[in-house]
Amino acid sequence: MNTTSNEPNPLTGVVVATALPYRQDPAAPAGLAVDYDAYAEHCRWLVDNGCDGVGPNGSLGEYSSLTDEERRTVARTAIEAVRGRGKVVVGVHGPGSHQAVRWAEAAAEDGADGVLCLPPTMYRASPAEVVAHFEAVAAVGLPVMVYNNPVDTKVDLTPELLAEIAGIDNVLAVKEFSGDVRRVLEIKERAPGLDVISGADDVALESLLMGATGWFAGFPNVFPAESARLFQLATTGRLEEARALYRPLVAAFRWDSRTEFVQAIKLGMEMVGRYGGPCRPPRGPLVPAHRERITAEMRQAIDFLAAEAGERV
Repeated sequence: MNTTSNEPNPLTGVVVATALPYRQDPAAPAGLAVDYDAYAEHCRWLVDNGCDGVGPNGSLGEYSSLTDEERRTVARTAIEAVRGRGKVVVGVHGPGSHQAVRWAEAAAEDGADGVLCLPPTMYRASPAEVVAHFEAVAAVGLPVMVYNNPVDTKVDLTPELLAEIAGIDNVLAVKEFSGDVRRVLEIKERAPGLDVISGADDVALESLLMGATGWFAGFPNVFPAESARLFQLATTGRLEEARALYRPLVAAFRWDSRTEFVQAIKLGMEMVGRYGGPCRPPRGPLVPAHRERITAEMRQAIDFLAAEAGERV
């Protein structure tokens, strides 16, 4: 990890893994074309409401369902939309380092502030292969947030392995999505210069209280201002206020860690008056039982926030 600079880590704070809007178009893949204008407006809305930046081309952004041209344009749209006002951390996930490097080079050319990178996708890489993968991506020169998602990749970036990865120049942070908040302190012990970023909404407060310095988040697509306030409360020692805000939201936040997280967050967006819309295959519509449960848990969060806003007036 590059420790020679005194510049603040550009990968910390509340960075929203952005959902991607589509419009109906029979000529587009699966009959759904990316609505770049709506996406740009959404990115600006998130930053306007207090979030520190956006993360295009993550799992929530359905990157694996996009064509190469769409994926590049999504990143460029986000960068242009928030340029000078918020950071952009572009997902560069790929099956091998040659694909991930290509996306990292494109992100650098387009003006991204950093990249988010999974281990090799679709292959259970060995620790040595994982290190080589991140070395190749980091050599592009942008700040790198490695992404630990053992559920999807079957590769676990354990604290021990992260201690080795942290020695790679330009690797500055890890998005931790194992769900095990005990790891925050262990990672900080083994790799003290590596920023730990909460990657799962339903352990965000717990992770921040243990020393995480960022939140790469899903439900701020729905509640950006409230999520930014939660982050501020948690990181400035206002624990009781943070707990009071977090507790009514966490039932909805738990959907961020479930298979249907993209559809759940898009439904939440619809419920607060934003555009969520459909997903591209392989993601289909929510089954009725899931839709009913998400609606109820979102309603609990919305009603709480409305009552709280009324009390603050």
